[in-house]
Amino acid sequence: METHDDELIHFEAHGAAPLPPATIESHVERDGARIWYSSYGAGPAVILLHGGLGHSGNWGYQVPALLRSGRRVVLIDSRGHGRSSRDARPYSYELMAADVLAVMDELRLDKAAIVGWSDGACIALILAMTLPSRVEGVFFFACNMDPSGTLEFHPTPVIDRCFSRHAADYAALSATPDDFHPFVEAVGLMMRTEPNYDAADLGLIHVPVAIVLGEHDEFIKPDHAEYLARSIPDAQMIYLHGVSHFAPLQRPAEFNAAVVNFLDGIGTRKNEGLRR
Repeated sequence: METHDDELIHFEAHGAAPLPPATIESHVERDGARIWYSSYGAGPAVILLHGGLGHSGNWGYQVPALLRSGRRVVLIDSRGHGRSSRDARPYSYELMAADVLAVMDELRLDKAAIVGWSDGACIALILAMTLPSRVEGVFFFACNMDPSGTLEFHPTPVIDRCFSRHAADYAALSATPDDFHPFVEAVGLMMRTEPNYDAADLGLIHVPVAIVLGEHDEFIKPDHAEYLARSIPDAQMIYLHGVSHFAPLQRPAEFNAAVVNFLDGIGTRKNEGLRR
């Protein structure tokens, strides 16, 4: 594993590290789609939800670190992404949140912590808002909860390299390998118009949450991230230095340390509650 891939040169050429052999790998049929998932190891469950246009293989540097920390890791390809299919309906974060719940039910997971990256973070926080009994906590990386939280888009070489990798992976994994451009248009429409939650909605979240942003994020306004941290009761605000929207690929060791520290904190709070 390369220590740093700040420019995503390695990622564009090779992708993330290969995933280890899965304990379970399958699909769940739900509401017009086949949702791919895999599960690794044993212990407290943590679900990793990838970003828009990507797939679960983008977590290749995170899965081994989380397994070493004694956790069960579950990966899910979001509807229409990677090895998951979709129907003709528009994409929505709420629909994809329901897909995650279907996978949890299939795996008989009563509760899990969730690490969400970009679009995956939106999905995670919607679950925390609507079904807190199923969510241990949310590591919310690089995302907005209303369209005003995004920066004006400016292409960069790093973004172009990531997009190139996404295109190659879509062609290799998707059941509709020639449809990458319609896929990008459909996901882009969702990103431009959703989600649409306000401070009152965020105030209803009562699970542990870390709002996490790379120092050089290309898409999310820092003041929006801080607004989220203020609006969610007891949320942490964490900045990751030297990285951007692609921190899990750029500097995996630093990203993984922040994730494990957050998850360990959830376990500590839970144990303290049991002792009371």
